[in-house]
Amino acid sequence: MKHFLDIHTTDQSELRGMIDHARTMKDARAGRPKGEADDEQPLAGRMVALIFEKPSTRTRVSFDVGVRQMGGQTMVLSGNDMQLGHGETISDTARVLSRYVDMIMIRTFDESVLHEMAEAADVPVINGLTDRTHPCQIMADVMTYEEHRGPIKGKKVVWAGDGNNVCASMLHAAGQFGFDLTFTGPAQLDPEAEFIGLARKAGSTVTVERDAFKAVEGADLIVADTWVSMHDSQSSKERRHNMLRPYQVNERLMAAAKPDALFMHCLPAHREEEVTSAVMDGPASVIFDEAENRLHAQKAVMRWCLGL
Repeated sequence: MKHFLDIHTTDQSELRGMIDHARTMKDARAGRPKGEADDEQPLAGRMVALIFEKPSTRTRVSFDVGVRQMGGQTMVLSGNDMQLGHGETISDTARVLSRYVDMIMIRTFDESVLHEMAEAADVPVINGLTDRTHPCQIMADVMTYEEHRGPIKGKKVVWAGDGNNVCASMLHAAGQFGFDLTFTGPAQLDPEAEFIGLARKAGSTVTVERDAFKAVEGADLIVADTWVSMHDSQSSKERRHNMLRPYQVNERLMAAAKPDALFMHCLPAHREEEVTSAVMDGPASVIFDEAENRLHAQKAVMRWCLGL
């Protein structure tokens, strides 16, 4: 039994195997109806619990569809359904669920909930997102880059904006997949020093550059994410917008990167805020390939967890 909790805690060769397996499964589906089951049915007879303390579109749909394509069934549970940690403990919930289902995906707030779930569960647990990391998204991002430009090893990735949970997993991936990362954003929103240290220890060059135009010089990939959370107050949103405006990804910024640089965003995006529509809909953007690849990458993660 294997959990998929974070990129930096998963073996490099196994991460590479998941990316390669995801590509194989995507190629096998080429031209087929989206709702049609895969020829292989590795999850036939298996039940997967999808727990959402945080609402989601891409995570919910991609995991649900992925399980069904592989012949399994899903049980979708919201935070209200579960009341995790309120009454019954998380560990007791994990033990009970382990008697009913074959795998658990959880999208939650506090990272400690994920780890307590994994420690107590007798079935694999997948990190669908926490406030600290988002590994499934970055597996899809690596897959997407390599589809378009070949191996990501040795490339320069620039993260523009907020050093948030998705940025954290990108730093983990830098160390595991061998690319360099430059963060450009306000000092108040720098990524955690621990995550920068992990990437550097693994041999990646991690740079912090406050000038966005200097940061993207020689960039192979520019990545942005939303500036605000649905949980932010109006005053907090205004402060963050003021801090982050110099880091908007627009046509001028893309022009300062390599001519063949790609743009990614995990979505949902706030057009004309962190990125302009001209970039999102332009030739450098691979955001919808990136969104689709959540499905394929997560199918590979689930199969790895179950040893299939």
